[in-house]
Amino acid sequence: MKVGIIQQHNTADIAANKARLAEKIRLLAQQGAELIVLQELHNGLYFCQIEDVNLFDQAEPIPGPSTEFFGALAKELGVVIVTSLFERRAPGLYHNTAVVLEKDGTIAGKYRKMHIPDDPGYYEKFYFTPGDLGFQPIDTSVGRLGVLVCWDQWYPEAARLMALAGAELLIYPTAIGFDPNDTKDEQERQRMAWQTVQRGHAVANGLPVVTVNRVGDEDGVPFWGTSFVAGPQGELLYEAPTDQEVETIINIDMKRSEQVRRWWPFLRDRRIEAYGQLTARFID
Repeated sequence: MKVGIIQQHNTADIAANKARLAEKIRLLAQQGAELIVLQELHNGLYFCQIEDVNLFDQAEPIPGPSTEFFGALAKELGVVIVTSLFERRAPGLYHNTAVVLEKDGTIAGKYRKMHIPDDPGYYEKFYFTPGDLGFQPIDTSVGRLGVLVCWDQWYPEAARLMALAGAELLIYPTAIGFDPNDTKDEQERQRMAWQTVQRGHAVANGLPVVTVNRVGDEDGVPFWGTSFVAGPQGELLYEAPTDQEVETIINIDMKRSEQVRRWWPFLRDRRIEAYGQLTARFID
């Protein structure tokens, strides 16, 4: 599969951000991309750095303006697009939602972010209700996509449940960067831990992983880019720079997962009868 990724530096001009994304989507489609993945909350700035009720005005329904905009592009270009939107589900009820648009422009499915962080500069619990759609892959013309979002990427349970439900590819739109107050060594440890844990999901589940991050400084937070694609043994197929916009295509051998799972039959050897305590918060 030819997978296109777009790592972009956003501004406060939502219309301009969407226009630049559209231009890059067209470019990748012309180069043969079949699936195009965008970063988390790609329409505007990462607004969760502060708590401001007026920012809820940026949310929109699904279906809505953005699904119409990107759906029209998907239909025009004959590509599948993974978007990441601020969903207004009802008054006072909002989600961080990934929407997959089929190549005919229709909504193939959506995933509402399950794990919601609350850290300095990442006040997402103020804005987003945890997802309630579970860990269900989305069926598309290019395969079954296990779409998760950002903070979900730290949780092996999420990746495993997507794999057990038949996902053929794990996809993470994300928005993560450096705390400028941390030392350079600490910043680098965090960046590499972020990548390593996701490559571990690829290994543990025998699936490729596609991760697309933001890049550039937004109100003092430098997002670290490093969008990457890993194969089913965790091997890096592509890694973007930390400080530049990128739109590129990566070829993924979708048949390789079957062979890797034959070599390493982790799913066969799971002791499911012994895992009941995983549903406990903590084991005293």
